[in-house]
Amino acid sequence: MVASSSSSSGTSAPRPTSSGRMVAVQEMTRLQRRLFELERAFITTATSLVPRVGEPELKYLICQHVWESAGHARFIRERGRELSGFGQNDTVRPEIKRVYLEAAVAPDEACALAGFYRVLKPQLLAAYRHYLEATHLLADWPSRRLVEEFILDEERHAQEIQTWLETTPAIDDWCAHLQSAYATLGGDSGQPFVGSLPDGFAWRQETAPYAHPATCNRGKYPLCSSVFSEDPEETPIVRAWLTDPKTDARIIRTMIYVWLMMELDAVDYLATVFIDTPEAPFDLHHDMARHLWDESRHSQFGFRQLPKHGIDLMTVEHSLDLYNILVNMPPAERYAMMTMEFEAGSFPTKAHIMDRVRELNDFEADTLLAFDRNDEQNHVRYGHRWLPVIMKLCGVHEPVDVFVAATQKRFAELAEIHGGKTPHSLSPADRLTGAKIAAAVV
Repeated sequence: MVASSSSSSGTSAPRPTSSGRMVAVQEMTRLQRRLFELERAFITTATSLVPRVGEPELKYLICQHVWESAGHARFIRERGRELSGFGQNDTVRPEIKRVYLEAAVAPDEACALAGFYRVLKPQLLAAYRHYLEATHLLADWPSRRLVEEFILDEERHAQEIQTWLETTPAIDDWCAHLQSAYATLGGDSGQPFVGSLPDGFAWRQETAPYAHPATCNRGKYPLCSSVFSEDPEETPIVRAWLTDPKTDARIIRTMIYVWLMMELDAVDYLATVFIDTPEAPFDLHHDMARHLWDESRHSQFGFRQLPKHGIDLMTVEHSLDLYNILVNMPPAERYAMMTMEFEAGSFPTKAHIMDRVRELNDFEADTLLAFDRNDEQNHVRYGHRWLPVIMKLCGVHEPVDVFVAATQKRFAELAEIHGGKTPHSLSPADRLTGAKIAAAVV
C-alpha cells in the first residue's frame, strides 16, 4: 500500500509514478540513490580543489567536508541496500559525472571553490531537504534520521566556507554556467535527466580538460624545495639531529611539529588521486577520504602548535618537492610511494622521536604523536588493501612488490628532474632553521 498524501508530520509523501506493492519504497529508494551518487561525485571531484587553493586553513576545511561527505554516502548506501531497488553497484551515472567534472575544470581556484559551494553543495542540500519533505515520518524513520543529520552537516559546511568565497563578475558567470549544467539533471525529486541547455552553452571540459596544477598553491606562505637536510643553517629539520641522543628533546619537539605541518604536501598530492580514479570502488574512495582527512589533521597539529612554541609561521617555508615530483607520476605510483615508502618508512624515526619527546612530560605533544602514529599504521594497511586495486585500474598487473620497487626507482629518477627546483623564498636570516631552533632552547 502506498503512503497517503499527507503524513503525521504534515509533509507530503511522494506520488507514485508506477504501480506495485513496493512502489512507495522504490520511490524513496530512487531518491536515496540520487543522493548517494551526488555525494560520490562530490568526493571524486571536490578533492581537486585542495592543491589549487592556497590557505592551509581552507585546505583543512575542504578535507573535513570531503570526509564527512564520504560518511554520508556510506550510510546512504547501507540504508539504501536495505530497500528495494537501490542496486548493488557503486557507480555514478555519466550525466552526474559530467556536471561535477565541469565544476573541476573551472578557470581558476576562486571560480572552482564558488562552483562547488555556491552551486553544487546548495543543490545537494536542497535534495536532502526534498527527501525529508517527501518521505513518511514513521515508515521511513531510519532514513529520516540519517537525512536530518546530513542536513545539519550541509548547513554547517555552508557557514564554514562562507568567509572563503569571493564574488566577482567572472565568478558569477561561472556559477551561472555551472547552474545551467546542473539543470540537465532534473529537479530535486530525481526526475529523468532533461538534457536541455541554454543556447550557446559549451562544456568547458571539452576544450580545457582537467589537469592537475603543476605545483600546489600555498597562498601567502614562503616556499622551498624541502624542509629536510643535514645543514642546520639551511633547513628547520636536520636529519641527523632527529636520532642523535645528544639533541635536546625540545629541539626535536619543534622539528617534529615542522614535520607534521609539512604533511600538508601529503594532503595536496593525495587529493589528486581521487579524480584520477573515477572508476574506483566507493570503499576505496571512502578510505582515501579518511586518509586525506587524517593527513590534514596531522598538518594542523604542527600548524597550531608551532605558534604556541614561539614560532612565527611566516618564517616557516613550505616544501613543494614531493608534490612537484609525484604529480608527474600515475596515480598508482603516487599512492604506492605514499603508503609503502614514505609512511611505512617513517616508523623507526618517528618511534625514536616519540620516546625523546616523552622526556618533556608534554601530554599534548605525546597525544598528538600517538595519534599520528596510529593513523599512519592504518594508512599502511590501506595501502596493502587498495594499492593492488589502483594498480588494476591503471592497467598494471605485475606483483605488488615488483611494482613498488620499480616505483621507488622511478621516483628517484623524477626527483632529479623535478626536485630541488623551488628556491628559498626567505633568506637564511629570515627563515626558520635548525640552528635557530637550537638557539631558542638554550
